[in-house]
Amino acid sequence: MKFKQPVALVMAGALMCVSLSACSKDEKAADGAAKSADAITSTASGSETVKGLSGMNTERKQVSYMIGMDIAKSLKEIEQEIDVDMLTKGMRDQMADKPLVTEAQHTQIREAFSVKLQAHAEKVAAELPKKNLEAGKAFLAKNKGAPGVITTASGLQYQVLRQGAGAKPATDDALVKVHYKGTLIDGTPFDSSYDRNEPAQFSLAEVVPGWAEGVKLMSVGSKYKLWIPSELGWGETGSPPVIGPNAAVVFEVELLETKPRPAGEAPQMPAGQ
Repeated sequence: MKFKQPVALVMAGALMCVSLSACSKDEKAADGAAKSADAITSTASGSETVKGLSGMNTERKQVSYMIGMDIAKSLKEIEQEIDVDMLTKGMRDQMADKPLVTEAQHTQIREAFSVKLQAHAEKVAAELPKKNLEAGKAFLAKNKGAPGVITTASGLQYQVLRQGAGAKPATDDALVKVHYKGTLIDGTPFDSSYDRNEPAQFSLAEVVPGWAEGVKLMSVGSKYKLWIPSELGWGETGSPPVIGPNAAVVFEVELLETKPRPAGEAPQMPAGQ
């Protein structure tokens, strides 16, 4: 777990995301409004409220609740440090211009808490490589015995989901065209050519060793699942922010095409390569 925002900015960030998300989602909002027109009614002022929300029959109540949700999301990583009753009291008192602490006391509390969070974040960061390595080894040890899973001498694990009948990559720098999706061992997705609706094309010489080894086993038309230990993947550095240090990863790969790499052709590589 990382603390992504300075404590001083948590509340401001939560409120800013209200306007930022509205700006960044204009097109989606337009589509969504058309699809859910029967669930939305316009008020006399021209603004909109959502029907059927218990206790929130006005725009003011709905907006207030939405902002509360955003603030809570921004505080999720430090929820064990938060007293919700005092949080709401602090908001009420400040909005009434009657805070119980002075500006100097506010700054003192904020700075002390920032130091505490920073120390915790550094501790977590220092422990993460070992934690990821142990988790990956335990996962792969268990996965090794799963039906259809084959472990190579290097430690790469793979499973044939569909066997093709085409050619295999002929050289270590062969150019391949693939569809793929990548996840962490807990199933968290981090990259997918399927989501982009466009296969990726790259040289096997320019990807992590686990990728190259796995794809070289495949024939065109095949679909394999690859479990890549950290030493065959992104190692101790990882690929921030999605792949942590010493993290094992999982890929499903379809080999669509392979050919010698033309001289001077720039590859398109998977995320994190």
